[in-house]
Amino acid sequence: MREKVTREAWPARGVPVFYVVLVVVGMAVASALGYVEYHFSRLQARYFSGVASQLKFKLEPGPSASIRFPHTGPYDHRLGYAELPSYLERLESRGYKVAMQAQLTPELSRLIAAGYSPPYREKDHAGLQVLDCRGETIFNFGHPERHYPEFAAIPRVVADTLLFIENRELLDPTYPTRNPAVEWARLGRAAVGHVAKVFDPDYEAPGGSTLATQLVKYRHSPGGVTTSAFEKLRQMYSASLRAYANGTDTSEARRRIVLDYLNTVPLAAAAGYGEVNGLGDGLWTWYGADFDAVNKLLQDLSDRPELDRKQQARAFRQVLSLLIAQRRPTYLLGRGRERLAALTDSYLRLLANARVIPDALRDAALSAPVALRDEALGPPQAEIRSWKAANVVRYKLVSLLETPRLYDIDRLDLAVRSTLDARMQDAVANMLQRLREPAYVKSAKLQEERLLAGGDPSAVLYSFTLYEKGKDANLVRVQTDSFGQPFDTNDGAKLELGSTAKLRTLATYLDVIASLHGRYGGLSREALRDIPIHRKDAITRWAIGYLSQASDKSLSAMLEAAMERRYSASPSESFFTGGGLHTFSNFKHEDDLKVPTVREALRNSVNLAFVRVMRDIVHHYMYRSTDTPARLLEDDRTQREAYLTRFADHEGLTFIRNFYRKYHGLNDERALESLLNGVRPTPVRLAVVYRSVRPEASLEEFRTFLRQRVSAALLPDRAVASLYGQYSQEHYSLQDRGYLAHVHPLELWLAGYLHQRPDANLRQVVNASARERQDVYRWLFKTKARAAQDKRIGMVIEREAFTQIHNHWKRLGYPFGSLVPSYATAIGVSGDRPAALAELIGIILNDGVRNPTARVVELHFASGTPYETIVRPDTAARERVMAPEVAAALKRTLLAVVEGGTARRVHGAYTLPDKTQLKVGGKTGTGDNRLEVYGAHGQLIQSKSVNRTAAFAFFLGDRYFGVIAAYVPAPFAANYNFTSALPVQILKNLAPELLPYLNPETADRCAEQP
Repeated sequence: MREKVTREAWPARGVPVFYVVLVVVGMAVASALGYVEYHFSRLQARYFSGVASQLKFKLEPGPSASIRFPHTGPYDHRLGYAELPSYLERLESRGYKVAMQAQLTPELSRLIAAGYSPPYREKDHAGLQVLDCRGETIFNFGHPERHYPEFAAIPRVVADTLLFIENRELLDPTYPTRNPAVEWARLGRAAVGHVAKVFDPDYEAPGGSTLATQLVKYRHSPGGVTTSAFEKLRQMYSASLRAYANGTDTSEARRRIVLDYLNTVPLAAAAGYGEVNGLGDGLWTWYGADFDAVNKLLQDLSDRPELDRKQQARAFRQVLSLLIAQRRPTYLLGRGRERLAALTDSYLRLLANARVIPDALRDAALSAPVALRDEALGPPQAEIRSWKAANVVRYKLVSLLETPRLYDIDRLDLAVRSTLDARMQDAVANMLQRLREPAYVKSAKLQEERLLAGGDPSAVLYSFTLYEKGKDANLVRVQTDSFGQPFDTNDGAKLELGSTAKLRTLATYLDVIASLHGRYGGLSREALRDIPIHRKDAITRWAIGYLSQASDKSLSAMLEAAMERRYSASPSESFFTGGGLHTFSNFKHEDDLKVPTVREALRNSVNLAFVRVMRDIVHHYMYRSTDTPARLLEDDRTQREAYLTRFADHEGLTFIRNFYRKYHGLNDERALESLLNGVRPTPVRLAVVYRSVRPEASLEEFRTFLRQRVSAALLPDRAVASLYGQYSQEHYSLQDRGYLAHVHPLELWLAGYLHQRPDANLRQVVNASARERQDVYRWLFKTKARAAQDKRIGMVIEREAFTQIHNHWKRLGYPFGSLVPSYATAIGVSGDRPAALAELIGIILNDGVRNPTARVVELHFASGTPYETIVRPDTAARERVMAPEVAAALKRTLLAVVEGGTARRVHGAYTLPDKTQLKVGGKTGTGDNRLEVYGAHGQLIQSKSVNRTAAFAFFLGDRYFGVIAAYVPAPFAANYNFTSALPVQILKNLAPELLPYLNPETADRCAEQP
């Protein structure tokens, strides 16, 4: 029988009493521990400091296998940490490699991989820094620009106001081990508030975030906001690790939280500025207030004179409004400004009641006139030593990192070491700027004929590039211009630099000689006699003749002999090239009767001699062997048709593109009027045009069109009907209709096509016109058109020859995708860039080896963080693009240009203190680029100056080389007559500035390698 246990029996049994006591004691202990933990956070301190002690990183050589990068967070994106993997991939594809990188402990690596923010000393002031070759700063974008350097610099009232609004217990010194990431009472109120919000959507729930978690949130959470309860826990965990990163005492960490928050709090974005972060930049952007002045006013709140009190009150109200605005910055600093003003008034009263501010400051601030500005002043005033030098590197970074905006580049946590010499850059830039001053131009003796005798000197733009030949690269020491915009004329413009193209032509000519020497130099006289040479291949004929007779058959001797070949400078001959008949003139008429050697022609820059050199080069590529198209086509019918087809397509494409530019965007009526503008209005021509362009038009529409242009008396209705039927598209081919209308048939076709498809783009037009482009040249394929065939085929083959010439130029650094297929390319018609010309001089100076160009020699990302990475250029392979004997021959010729040719005014200017003269050589060029209109009989109707250029590509001694150029755009170009003598004279004037840096005995030189 079971014993019945009653409540009275418990004490007698004893066991239940034990449990009661145990529960009571347990609750008491838990309460005590909870109280202690609530105030002291000792368990948290031990746990988080222990975890944090294992989260270490160290910069070590080579790539890191343990490194991890963040994925989200405005701070991580702004400073480039999240993008570092893609940046490193792009840099690697461009010849850079990781030299050093942060090695992480396994615990830290796992933490970052799990999405937590690692504990390290985060930067509240960072941005792009550009250093020169000596380590001197030439660009420093610290963002935010205005910030507190340390906690002690924060006025007491600013810190107290922030804590009153956000985190009142944060700096309480009573509990040094307290976790600043958690305020339990605050968290509880926030939880209750969010429950209440479920039942009342209009209820404004208080936030649960401490300043510590807010820092993590707006820096590292997606979009800077809390997206879930788990994200909130992650913020709290990350913030706790940061607080205990240096041990269990969080006193210093808590002060750091206040400092970091004030320096980095997000305050929306402003036009002309971008995103605004930090109290300092917020005051400047939204109020135009001076940060230092505001802090000075708020350091001491004691009684002040009335004027000072008003200024102090205004300053405090501005600070308070921004500390409030951080809760909803886009709204409160935008359309919610009235709400912000009301909240500011409310907090002024609360702060005074809590004795955070004196009543006098409250009253003055309530009446202080404070208005947010509608527009920002502009971007921060970064420390810019030289915009041009900075932009050389900044735009290089845009290219390397494939980041489209300088705005983003400037905000990266990145230090870049460049090859630029800031001191030399400053000296040259100052000289170029002074050239805009009439007084300086006069004192520098630049007001001579062929210099700046006419025109306003301030309208002339100058560019200057200087390289130093390094061991494995050409190091850019100076790259600047006087153009007052970020655009870089050295590396970004396409200019017709005149006779500098003769240097490229001469390099190709000597390369042809070298290739012939390699092909035939070892053959006997008998074998040379049996080589078939086309009658138009003058260079091969000369080479075979030289090798058959010369006693010294070395390449150097052959090149010297080739430089002594003579070419007529007569302008009386016409040249069929580039699809038409052309004549050329020399710069100096006294050259017209000369027959200079190639060496003399380059030294004195004789145009006609080099036009004929280019013709010989083109003919060489056309006829150099028995299997060249030019030879095969002399009798081969099949290949003739293939070349005629290519000509028709190429020529047709040229017309299609031009006509598309003419008609694209015009409505139907304007397009028709534009087509008829050059047509004599006879009934037949008008009928052909209208019926071709608008084949669907009715007879009545056709009659209306004709009546607007031809009277009824001259054209009765019966004649109109006859024209309408006779000249429909079905009765005539496109070629015939063009002939009848006296309009190019492809123009007729395009106008009609765009009438049917007005939104068609160029690619669609090109694809649709394939058959028509062939049809309009069908007459060429008829046997009786043999002379016309030969001419068109010759144009195609000439283009192919220029393709081969272009390939050679491209190996020597020519920057553009094609050449104009004309002998005029020898005198500059295909254009060039100053930086590309300098590269050619570098190849010559380096004995025919093309070195890579270096502007950036080190990129140091994220210094002092777990993401720290140092990237440097990989040792690039140097490429031989020119025989050393060719380079030596070119160098001797360039020296002659300075010693007694077109650049002789700089001869002797670069003399060192010990009287040693640096060897100076180079090539000059002048471009007077005009738009000229000729009449039907060849008479000049109009000549309009488009721009004027002058350049000097040079080397100074055995290490330095570059280009200096002058440029005047329309409409000012017509006022100037300067020649290449101008840049030569400026280089001479620069000698005193440059020589201290060029002197090999000077101790203060840039390091050759990073």
